[in-house]
Amino acid sequence: MTETSEVVKINKWDGAAAKNAIDDAIREVFTGDLKCKESFALIDGRLFLCALAVGVALYALLWDYLYPFPQSRLVLIICVSSYFILMGILTLYTTLKEKGIFVVAKEKVGNNTRIWEASSYVKKHDDKYNLVVVMRDAGGRSREASINKSFANFIDVNGAVVQSVVVTEITKLYNSLSSDKKEK
Repeated sequence: MTETSEVVKINKWDGAAAKNAIDDAIREVFTGDLKCKESFALIDGRLFLCALAVGVALYALLWDYLYPFPQSRLVLIICVSSYFILMGILTLYTTLKEKGIFVVAKEKVGNNTRIWEASSYVKKHDDKYNLVVVMRDAGGRSREASINKSFANFIDVNGAVVQSVVVTEITKLYNSLSSDKKEK
């Protein structure tokens, strides 16, 4: 664990806050205890698409300022169409590529690199925290493990995340995925 972790207290009845607090604790385990390096490539892809859409909108704004409406009609049509296409691509990217992944960590094992992805979700009005951890090795093979436990397993009565429980659960998943078992 890190040398001095600040205890964050949350409302344990707020599902979104509890999920985010546990997600942060899991991120801390991957980057701290398991010595993985966090990769921001997934978030960078989203930021690139957003920056491109904002650039298109700013170009349309500037063009309309320099050449008022009747002259800028075609450029505005192209920019508005491009903006909506980019927003559609961004929606597909967040839905199909990100899929709720909150941490991507790279681990160097000898000459190979393993990529760990952790995603979580909570159903509406449910107290179950669902975590899915995927490990991809250098050969492109992937293995997956998941847990489905109540928030009460991770959060104490005062509303603080119990880091030792999170470390134990993530270490179990990590060990089960990183062992070289032959699958039939």
